[in-house]
Amino acid sequence: MMSNIQEGQVIEGKVTGIKPYGAFVEIDDQTQGLVHISEVTHGFVKDINEHLSVGDKVSVKVLNVDEENNKYSLSIRATQDKPQAQTQKHQAPVAQSTEEDSGGFNVLKDKLEEWIEQSKEREKTFRR
Repeated sequence: MMSNIQEGQVIEGKVTGIKPYGAFVEIDDQTQGLVHISEVTHGFVKDINEHLSVGDKVSVKVLNVDEENNKYSLSIRATQDKPQAQTQKHQAPVAQSTEEDSGGFNVLKDKLEEWIEQSKEREKTFRR
């Protein structure tokens, strides 16, 4: 049986079942597809049940059509805008480079020598 469902198409569907690896979505009266857990939303999904429930109406994008085996790979994530990158708490700050310090580690070496000299000067001052 030939279906009118094509790759790249965005369709409204209804969640009919949930497994740890993904959700089954009915996309027409005779067709169901699978939304793999990695395609539920942007970011990591530990428990799919925190994002979807049976009976939920969802918008899905058809990623792959295998009519021979009657398999449809779907994505909810592909229908959503990607969230803006946010600075995470545990992310190391990125150093801003300037023309003055564009030498990488050589700059650190030069600074280290300067700091050692400053330290020696301070020692001389305290010993007097």
